[in-house]
Amino acid sequence: MMKSNEEKLSEIIYGYTVDINQLEEEGQMLRETISQLRGEIDRYRRSPLMLCEIREVHGLQAIIKIPNGNQFLVEVASACEKLRPGDAVFVEQKNLTIVKKARSSRRHNVEKFVIVERPSLSWQDIGGMQGQIDEIREVIETPLLRPELFEQVGIEPPKGILLHGPPGTGKTMLAKAVASSTNSTFIEIVGSELVQKFIGEGAKMVKEIFQLARERAPSIIFIDEVDAIAARRIELGTSGEREVQRTFMQLLAEIDGFKSLGNIKVIGCTNRRDILDPAVMRPGRLERQIHVPVPDRKGRQEIYQIHAKRMNAVSTDFDKLVELSEGMSGADIKSVCTEAGYFAIRAGRPKVFHQDFIAAVGKVRQRGESEDTDYRQMFG
Repeated sequence: MMKSNEEKLSEIIYGYTVDINQLEEEGQMLRETISQLRGEIDRYRRSPLMLCEIREVHGLQAIIKIPNGNQFLVEVASACEKLRPGDAVFVEQKNLTIVKKARSSRRHNVEKFVIVERPSLSWQDIGGMQGQIDEIREVIETPLLRPELFEQVGIEPPKGILLHGPPGTGKTMLAKAVASSTNSTFIEIVGSELVQKFIGEGAKMVKEIFQLARERAPSIIFIDEVDAIAARRIELGTSGEREVQRTFMQLLAEIDGFKSLGNIKVIGCTNRRDILDPAVMRPGRLERQIHVPVPDRKGRQEIYQIHAKRMNAVSTDFDKLVELSEGMSGADIKSVCTEAGYFAIRAGRPKVFHQDFIAAVGKVRQRGESEDTDYRQMFG
């Protein structure tokens, strides 16, 4: 049946109507997309906000410290919430007006750069240092576990101690063992890395480390290579020397700032006690100094027994090994046991014999002499 002209016209009009509706919907979507893109472009054109630190608050004004260290008295936006010294805030870069408080705390970013752990090392894992163990237990362990004894007697234990002696003699092991025995959080810092990595930020990092220790208490702060930041102060005008001194002064201020009967202790470690500033070793700071020397004959015997009991060693004359190992540190003796195991593995044996240990002593001594020669050539 043929369609009339009116029906054909109606179909054409209907088709155009559908097309117009679709085009209007697409146009609306495009307009919304354009609006979003314009909003994005406007947002990208805005000046970025700068993250600063509040130093002092004075009503509707505040003193802020910008990242380069300079300080300014600036206005606080009326919509900004209440601020306190130490808060992180976002400021406009042009006039430094405080826009809002930073929600994400900058504190404890330090956890990314220090070692925070609860060691499992026990006193039985340390050999040849009974005198040092007794002293560190008396100075660190007893005040943390039984502070009432000191309160009853009416004395205050040291806030911290200084472990000094040649490399590889077990200073770090002593610190970890006392942290384990007191169930304390062990926070390890390397002084040289603190200065090198955080130039301009050293003092702030020290402050955050002690704050972290307070929140994780009981805590032991172990500062390895403390001489890197606590060497004798000299009058030099370089920015690097001034930064080291600022870091050192902050360290002294933090040590002075907590009670000796508190549950935070500081253990400094160095191979160069002779270059330390006397200020760090005066009473009230790292006043107790414990020398950790190279082990004597009895000490070497104990260290060999500790490492050898974990090994499948047979027919071994440890008295002979102790004699051959004279002058070696605890780390050297551990290296001897490891190298002896490697000799057995290379030979395809599951057991370690006396000759493996003898060969290992020679290898470790040869390596030590090579390192000494390289050191003398480098530093004269």
